[in-house]
Amino acid sequence: GHFKLLALFIMCLLLLSQVVSSPLPQQRSVQRRLRRMTPFWRGVSLRPIGASCRDDSECITRLCRKRRCLLNVTQE
Repeated sequence: GHFKLLALFIMCLLLLSQVVSSPLPQQRSVQRRLRRMTPFWRGVSLRPIGASCRDDSECITRLCRKRRCLLNVTQE
């Protein structure tokens, strides 16, 4: 009984230490780090038409407009 309670207490302390030691938000002056993926993972991770996106490199069609992957530019 006491062993389970001690193990639970230690687990809670470990989880709490993870929250306390979480990284601070980045300052605005620091540029966002670009993703580095191999060509295989880039191809696997491309998003289909209509999916949400942040830039052209995320879409299978290479067209990200208004945060959506489009088939062509005239769909705007």
